[in-house]
Amino acid sequence: MFSEELAKYSWKETTEQIMSKRPADVEAALGREHLSIDDFMALVSPAAAAYLEPMAQLSRRYTQERFGKTISMYVPLYITNSCINHCVYCGFNHNNPIARIILRDEEIVNECKAIRELAPFENLLIVTGENPRDAGVDYIENALRLARPYFNNLTIEVMPLKTEDYARLTHSGLNGVVCFQETYNRERYNVYHPKGMKANFEWRVNGFDRMGQAGVHKIGMGILIGLEDWRTDVTMMARHLQYLRKRYWKTRYSVNFPRMCPSEGHFTPNVIMSDKELAQLTFAYRIFDHDVDLSFSTRETPWFRNHIATLGATSMSAGSKTDPGGYYTYPSSLAQFDVTDPRTPHEVADDIRALGYEVVWKDWDKIFD
Repeated sequence: MFSEELAKYSWKETTEQIMSKRPADVEAALGREHLSIDDFMALVSPAAAAYLEPMAQLSRRYTQERFGKTISMYVPLYITNSCINHCVYCGFNHNNPIARIILRDEEIVNECKAIRELAPFENLLIVTGENPRDAGVDYIENALRLARPYFNNLTIEVMPLKTEDYARLTHSGLNGVVCFQETYNRERYNVYHPKGMKANFEWRVNGFDRMGQAGVHKIGMGILIGLEDWRTDVTMMARHLQYLRKRYWKTRYSVNFPRMCPSEGHFTPNVIMSDKELAQLTFAYRIFDHDVDLSFSTRETPWFRNHIATLGATSMSAGSKTDPGGYYTYPSSLAQFDVTDPRTPHEVADDIRALGYEVVWKDWDKIFD
C-alpha cells in the first residue's frame, strides 16, 4: 500500500531538496525525455520560474503527440451535500448550518435530462458528500444505473470505498474514480480533517490501491492547493502517480490541482498560487508524465483555461453547478465552492475551437455484434 511507500519520504527533506534546485538542474531535466522524481522537483522549484517558455513549448509538444489538438469535456453532477466530515475548508462541512439534500431517483433523472439539454456531454462526474449511512454504496450504485441511459462515461467522486465495492460498481456502469488526497502532509492532515471518516489519512491515501486492485478503468488524483506548500505536495503526488503506474499499469490516470476557492467555511488559504505558478506546475506534470490527463475545472478563470488549453490541458468541465440538484431541482442550494468560469458549455466550446482545438464530448463508440 502507498502509505508504506510514503513513509519513506520526509516532508521537510523533500521541501529542502526542491528549494535547493538551481538553473543547471532545470536545464538538465529539460534535456531528458524520461524524468526522475529529482528532475520533477527541479521543474516545480523556484529556479524553474525563469524557464516557463521552454517548459511550455515542451509541454505543448508532448500533449499534442499523445492527445492531438483536443480538449475532452465533462460535467459534474452533485447528488448530495450530506456529509459526516468536518473539513475546515469545505462548504459541506458537517458543522455548517445548511439544508442537507439527498436527491431521490426522479430528481437524479431530472438532473441528467437537464444536463443533456445544456450540451452533448457524455462524460459525467457524479459527486457526493461522505455519508455512508444515508448515501452509501447502494445509493451510489443506484445513481450510476439511473445516469447510465443518459451518459456513456460515468466517473464518481465519493468517499473512499473497499476494493469489493469499487469492483461491484464497475459492474453497474462505473468507468472512473476521482479522489482528492487534499494534502500528503501526514503531520498536518488532521488540522484540516479533524473529524469524520476523512480524518483517517491511511484509509484515504490507500484508496487508490483499492481502486487499482478492483480494476477501475481510470483513476483521478489531486491535491487542494492552498493547504500546504504546493511544491512539496505535488512532488508527493508525483511519487504516488509513479507508484500506481508501476502496479496498476492497465489503468489510465488523471491529475487535478485545484486552487482553493471561497466556501461556506470561510477558510483562508495558507498558500496562494499565482497563475504563472499553476502554469509551471502544469508544464512540469506534462513533461514528467506524457500520458496523464491534466484536468481543469471551473474553479479557474476563462482567461487561464483558454491559455492552458493549448499548453498541456486535456480535459475541462463546463457549465458546472457545484450544488446538489443545481441544474434543475434545487437551483439555489449551497454550492461546495464558488465557480470562477461562468461561461456556458457552448461558450467554452466556442473558445476552444477558436484556438484551433477540437472539442471532444465523446471519444468512443459501442461495438455491436
